[in-house]
Amino acid sequence: GVRDVLFLYEENRCSMTYMYEYPEYLKIKLPKKTARRYPVYELYLYGEGNYAEENKNLFLTGIPVLFLPGNAGSYKQVRSLGSVALRKAEDVDFKYHFNFFSVNFNEELVALYGGSLQRQTKFVHECIKVILKLYRDREFAPTSVAIVGHSMGGLVARALLTLKNFKPELINLLITQATPHVAPVMPLDKYLTDFYTAVNNHWILKAQDLRNLTTLSVAGGFRDYQVRSGLAFLPRLSQHDSALSVVSSAVPRAWASTDHLSIVWCKELILATIRAFFDLIDENTRQITEDPKKRMSVLNHHFVRHPAKIFEENPEAFTELTGAFTWITVKTSKWTYSSYNDSDGKFFTFPLASHRKSYSHVYCENSMLDTGSWIYGCMNSNSSMCLEATDLSWKAELLPATKVVILQLQDYPSLSHIVIQALPTASNKYTLDCEFFKEDSRTVQLPVPHLFSFGLSSSKILLNSTGLLYNVQLQHFNQIYQAFKIYIEAHCQSLKERKPNVYRLHIPWSHEDSIIVAKVPSFTEISAKLHTAQPQNDNRVPELNIYSSSDCQYEVSNADLFYSYCPYILVFQIVRFHASALPVYVVSNILLTYGGQLSTLISTGQCSDFSLELVRTAKPYKVEPLISIVVFLQRFHWFRVIWQSLSLPEVDTAVLSSQDAWFPLVSLILFLFGTGIAYWSGVFFSISLRLFSSLWLTLIRPTVLHKDMKLITPRRLCGVLSLALVSWTTCGAFAIFIIYLQYLFKDSDPSKETSRNSSIHTVKNQSSMDNTSKATQLLSNSTTIAEAVNSLKMHVTIFNLFTWIVLLNLPSLIYWLKNLRYNVRLDPDPCRSTAIILVCILEILMNSSTSEVKSSKLLKIAAKVPLPLSVAVLAFGRMHLYKVPHFVTFSFLLHVLCCIV
Repeated sequence: GVRDVLFLYEENRCSMTYMYEYPEYLKIKLPKKTARRYPVYELYLYGEGNYAEENKNLFLTGIPVLFLPGNAGSYKQVRSLGSVALRKAEDVDFKYHFNFFSVNFNEELVALYGGSLQRQTKFVHECIKVILKLYRDREFAPTSVAIVGHSMGGLVARALLTLKNFKPELINLLITQATPHVAPVMPLDKYLTDFYTAVNNHWILKAQDLRNLTTLSVAGGFRDYQVRSGLAFLPRLSQHDSALSVVSSAVPRAWASTDHLSIVWCKELILATIRAFFDLIDENTRQITEDPKKRMSVLNHHFVRHPAKIFEENPEAFTELTGAFTWITVKTSKWTYSSYNDSDGKFFTFPLASHRKSYSHVYCENSMLDTGSWIYGCMNSNSSMCLEATDLSWKAELLPATKVVILQLQDYPSLSHIVIQALPTASNKYTLDCEFFKEDSRTVQLPVPHLFSFGLSSSKILLNSTGLLYNVQLQHFNQIYQAFKIYIEAHCQSLKERKPNVYRLHIPWSHEDSIIVAKVPSFTEISAKLHTAQPQNDNRVPELNIYSSSDCQYEVSNADLFYSYCPYILVFQIVRFHASALPVYVVSNILLTYGGQLSTLISTGQCSDFSLELVRTAKPYKVEPLISIVVFLQRFHWFRVIWQSLSLPEVDTAVLSSQDAWFPLVSLILFLFGTGIAYWSGVFFSISLRLFSSLWLTLIRPTVLHKDMKLITPRRLCGVLSLALVSWTTCGAFAIFIIYLQYLFKDSDPSKETSRNSSIHTVKNQSSMDNTSKATQLLSNSTTIAEAVNSLKMHVTIFNLFTWIVLLNLPSLIYWLKNLRYNVRLDPDPCRSTAIILVCILEILMNSSTSEVKSSKLLKIAAKVPLPLSVAVLAFGRMHLYKVPHFVTFSFLLHVLCCIV
């Protein structure tokens, strides 16, 4: 599953964007108050060559666009947009041009640490005010700024609207690239999840107030394994008529999936974006239009359905067909015309009266990819020519190597003829094809593999093509856990040169289509996977559209992604959708093991081995049924009232189900993954500890092993206070990491003691004690060794749990180290209070042994608590990873109390 997500995707089909002149970044001077408040952040203006020289005095007359980089992103990533926009402005002799600004966020890791997101948002607000001041007193001064945000930069742009003193009219257009709008990829701290909640709630509650803001979200598709496309779709409850979400594989003239970084330089996407920018300009104001309907029309034109025509806001309803063209009447239901070096233009007319009874649709395609009109509908026609026609070219759709039109005849009852225009060509060769057909005859159904097919189900259909278009309906393909492959084998009767076939996987409820071009004959493999599940009350069926050749035979079959007895179709999607939750399941398994060890300590007086105890106690039926019962009961009002009265948060499973990101068996499989990871991490740590201890003994050879009988000593108290001070004045994660290293070295003491005591027998053979003294000493040594082994086993489990706490807090440590030269203290710190508590607890735990725990009155309670804690971790930690250390810390606290009481 991991291999499939990280490596098995389509090749990079994006072209690189290049600068024709050396890029320059002019630093914009900020007000002193702003510069003092945000010393790390900067604002730049992009330029090249002469354009950069002209703008050094900041006398700007263009349209302002602000680029916001994402997690660890550079302000220099604006160069692709800025350079292509500059070339486009040169094409129109600078009648219109754009000024691209970019914010330097110091490449902060905001996907790992959410504490700086609010600060970035406020700085962007200040930047917008500074940018608009640069245009003051100009003839066509802008009143708003367009924003392009990559990754987390898009979320920061949306967060502007949550600021109290922000005026929504300062932004009229927002384009986000691979931005996780729905939820954070890794919910590592409270500031990150709270920021998301505030932004999404505001956009849902204030949807009516945001109608003047047009938003486009572009996702990268399956190549982007950092931000899956389902997260990049704007929340469904936001304004429908002014927000648009698309996947790059469905964008016309791009048709390519992008990875998380290439989406900012992919030439095909950049061209679509810049073309849209220029089409959005209002000729009267020389700025981006204030009309939301026009903005949405332009974005739909360039990012959803391109008719292979230059955008027009109000195209003429009727057109006069003039010119010295030959008129030819075609009465057949199927027609092909090829033109090469033809100096005469032609109009081909297709009378509809004779076809309406026999056929339901007409399909036409044209391989000439110019932007002119080519298909018309006549309403008043004599027998030879059409005087006035409606332009049906706006109904066309651009595909790779062709443009197509599908018209349902009953939708055009007033039309008498269809007219196809064949332009004269000097050297270009192109083909026109038309056919009338019944929809039923071109639609076939293909059952897809279900959840429990286990790689054993497959279906096959044979298309003996006599037409140009087939629609294969993929029945019951509507959930994200479904993943299979479609195989299309094309055989043709003749080997003549022909146009390539186009296969499109069309998902009707979201703009996530994928298009593949294949030569003929060919064997094509298409991976069928969904980014978003089918919404409720939506009965539309996904389709495989085959734009075929009329004399070819097509064999279409499907099969699960992997023929084996394991549900691999689930594994791939589980890794894609829920890999971030794996630490939660690992910790849940270790907590169950930890409770089992404490229980065996009560019953037998011995601590069981971690691996054996994991196999015995870590069972999914101990935790999963309880969570499922709670989720089921939350459907009832009375239970929700009780739940809320206890101030308990909503169970994460219920939230994921509402987002259509949860599916059957996922929790069970994740739990089994967690068991495997916990088992092998335990084995690895035990082996590493043995090797480390042996090496330590070889190098140091201590003569006496000191063991303090007191758990709390002045020296340890000083250590606790020192680390608490470090946590308070610098970074909590740093203090946790220090105590972790201290525990690692301390943890080897029981191991070293065991190694030394194991050789006690050879030493005693040389002594002159009597038999009774030898027996007494041997018994004492055996007890000491057993006690050391028990303590070591317990410490291995505690250290395993503590390792995951360190890993979950590591991102804020990395962020702190990266920004250490600007600020010694991390503020806000998501784990400062947790770090102080853990330092106090672990200073005692690392010096404890099982002998103190066995005699404790609280041991029975401490042994039972890990089970409910493991349930709580799964219930509340899947979408809030930062909560996991809190539950583990509570179990450690009980262990410390057992050592004391």
